[in-house]
Amino acid sequence: MSVLVFVEGLNGEIKKSSLEAASYGSQVAQQLGTTTTAIAIGDVQEDALAQLGEQGISKVLYDGDSRLNQFIADAYVKVIAKAVQQEDAKVLVFSNSNIGAAVGAKLAVRLNGSLATNVTSLPKTDGGSFTVTRGVFSGKAFADVALTADLKIVAIKKNSIDIASAGGSATVESFSADLADADFSVSPKETVMQDTNGGVLLPEAEIVVSGGRGLKGPENWHLVEDLAKELGAATACSKPVSDMDWRPHHEHVGQTGITVSPNLYIAIGISGAIQHLAGVNSSKVIVVINKDPEAPFFKAADYGIVGDAFEIVPKIIEAAKALDK
Repeated sequence: MSVLVFVEGLNGEIKKSSLEAASYGSQVAQQLGTTTTAIAIGDVQEDALAQLGEQGISKVLYDGDSRLNQFIADAYVKVIAKAVQQEDAKVLVFSNSNIGAAVGAKLAVRLNGSLATNVTSLPKTDGGSFTVTRGVFSGKAFADVALTADLKIVAIKKNSIDIASAGGSATVESFSADLADADFSVSPKETVMQDTNGGVLLPEAEIVVSGGRGLKGPENWHLVEDLAKELGAATACSKPVSDMDWRPHHEHVGQTGITVSPNLYIAIGISGAIQHLAGVNSSKVIVVINKDPEAPFFKAADYGIVGDAFEIVPKIIEAAKALDK
């Protein structure tokens, strides 16, 4: 009876959110007195898979079928389901990403499993129970959920689990679910990448610099882009900015856009409507720059600067440049 962790790759490397999931899975395995196996799919380098031993993974099953380089939900479900059955896994761990949420739900139905998404803590396993805490109502509250099926499926909220570094190397084994062409009947769409800093994927970014209507127009967006460049960050925007076509919609962060969980979120000229906060409240540190001292965002900020962004941001950019010297 093992714990199985699904890890996602990006450009041959393991996503940070999946390293968090691997660390979580290994800690659950320690609680249960069992081992942790990972299942990886598509374009991931073998060296990166072996390094999952740092997070306590003992073995990695790797299906390198090139057709899996693009996400196809039904194909991913078939591969992971076979891995669950082969390993007799009773706990299946995902990152709470778009892929993890979609595949986890399908697997719960296919394998008669209990599913909890947006999980923020290790399970309580006293007396044979398996109870997890998950964020609800856009992170405004938490709920304890008991998973009672034989297979417990959990999707881990980003930035809620520290990445372990225990040393060691995982063994990597070839794995195949014998997929047929019919498993790829849905044509994938090309992944939209953030177009600054060499293609930082916004949901995976460690630092995000975001702008709102306070920048007054698209001609001033260089302030966001210049600061992001100096910090190695992705850029984002509020919903009104994307609605006015100042920025593309795939940069819109919020309840109806992309949810981000960076280590640092810098909001420039964003008032902080509740819909926007719902998409960023998992950030470890929030910095708000706004000339309105009554802006709601200041209530959620770890650090706030009241003042004109056109005066403040250039000074921050210069300070960031000085740090590189």
